[in-house]
Amino acid sequence: MTDPVKFKCASVVGVGLIGSSLARAMREAGLVDDIVGVDRDPDVIARAQKLSVIDRGETDLAKGVKGADLIILSTPVGAIGGVATELGDTADDGALIIDVGSVKGVAVEAASRMPERVCFVPCHPVAGTEQSGPEAGFASLFKDRWCILTPAPREDAAYKAAIDKAAALWSAVGAKVEIMTSEHHDLALAVTSHLPHLIAFTIVGAADDVESVAAGEIVKYSAGGFRDFTRIAASDPVMWRDVFLNNKEAVLEVLGRFSEELAVMQRAIRWDDGKTLEDAFSRVRGLRRAIVEAGQETAAPNFGRDEKAES
Repeated sequence: MTDPVKFKCASVVGVGLIGSSLARAMREAGLVDDIVGVDRDPDVIARAQKLSVIDRGETDLAKGVKGADLIILSTPVGAIGGVATELGDTADDGALIIDVGSVKGVAVEAASRMPERVCFVPCHPVAGTEQSGPEAGFASLFKDRWCILTPAPREDAAYKAAIDKAAALWSAVGAKVEIMTSEHHDLALAVTSHLPHLIAFTIVGAADDVESVAAGEIVKYSAGGFRDFTRIAASDPVMWRDVFLNNKEAVLEVLGRFSEELAVMQRAIRWDDGKTLEDAFSRVRGLRRAIVEAGQETAAPNFGRDEKAES
């Protein structure tokens, strides 16, 4: 039986949570012979090598991608355009380039500018944790999660084959693949990921600013809801800075709708309007059930977490 997809050499540009997880998953599935880590920080490369996430490493992009038939861009979203421009000159002919960022408009724009001798297929594995660095990665991160592909507007045969190859790669590491436009993706993710993170950052920041409540009390009395906001707010600040700056139109659109909903809740609380509150709370319970039924979460209490695993 032949492998659905196989690479001689994969270069992982940015060996953090997602990059190291994909490297581990590919190695475990036997999809690649050689893995090169590319990172500006030599300490990251050394740590990744010690963990056997990569076989060797480079701090120079051109040297790190030489000979690679797969290049994985797992940099912050704001760096994708510049890295893609450099890869247009330095990547080997026929190389498949993918990224893993959660904003796809900027990736598609970069892919559209690249020479046809290489194929950049923007991708977004909808998976992750609040942890970062090569130590945070694990091979099963993508199992039964969605990976969304947002191809560039190219119609040549080589690019169509590259889309199929990228989809096969994600399927081989356990992900479910879907294809859509970058515009649709960025609006959907603004609702399901970007706005929730923005709210988490804001709520945790607001709690930190309440001078009449001691920091020790916030820690001591944190209930499940606030505790989960702090988990989300612990995410990589550079990554999220770039997400909001590069998906500003979609984020501002959904933020405006959120503000309108929040104003309704504020009025209902102020005027003791229990019916409006109960109706709103009842309406959103159905969405929670749908997420559980879709396998994106469990119905277990405490957000499906194992208390023993956290201790």
